[in-house]
Amino acid sequence: MGYFERALIAAIIIGAGAGLVGSLVVVRRRTFFAQALTHGTYPGAVAAAALGVSVPAGAAVASVLLVAVMAGIARVRRQGAQVAAGIVLTGGFAAGALLQALIPGLPVRAESLLMGSILTVSDGDILLAACVGIVAVLCISLFGKEIAFSTFDPHGFRAAGYREWPIELLVLGLTAASVVSSLPAVGAILAIALIAAPAAAARLMVRSFRGLLFAAPVIGAAAGVLGVISSRMFEIAAGPAIALAATAFFLLALGISKLRALPLNRVSIPVETAEDARIA
Repeated sequence: MGYFERALIAAIIIGAGAGLVGSLVVVRRRTFFAQALTHGTYPGAVAAAALGVSVPAGAAVASVLLVAVMAGIARVRRQGAQVAAGIVLTGGFAAGALLQALIPGLPVRAESLLMGSILTVSDGDILLAACVGIVAVLCISLFGKEIAFSTFDPHGFRAAGYREWPIELLVLGLTAASVVSSLPAVGAILAIALIAAPAAAARLMVRSFRGLLFAAPVIGAAAGVLGVISSRMFEIAAGPAIALAATAFFLLALGISKLRALPLNRVSIPVETAEDARIA
């Protein structure tokens, strides 16, 4: 299998998995958390590259620590999840940049950590993304009703005797896993585009939660494939091309939704006729 065919397979698997998890991120309004996580895992990726171990493994360790830190900050009085996410986003990314400057001669270029390099993904990266996608499908199949209940009616969910933190922890864990598996393709900066944009586009096109869970992975996979093909055709970096493709799908869905909202039988009334009707 050539590098281009491997990149296409990786784009489909990573895009579909990110789109599926992104649907949970979007409906639960955890996009800022996901963005903070993508930037915050950067120092873990740099440390893994310096030690000569798998970059996703280092990012995974960093993501576990970040989730714990964010949960701790969010529980502090007069603080919250948004404050915690903002602190982790800036602090984590700054720590990664400082760590990169202090470690000369990294075997991996900084650009590949920040923007990804899907043309050089390994079979292990593809296997990791496939495992994350399978786990996400299983979790949504088993706990989909509880996730939907806690998302769209949190007060009723608590009144029914359910605890919200296990569902929240499940969604955060899936988000962290999706971020880690997306790093080889789109890097630390652009991973949020592949997670949020396909799900946001699907939400504009479908009206049900079940439909969103089917449409978002399709759009994510399509964005990945379109980005890889565009990178070859126009000789541009694949990571930014994938992010731009995902953004283009969102803009297209936004435009279609605006057109669908327009009245179909709008009749133009002459100014004098409208004036006569008002006077009458």
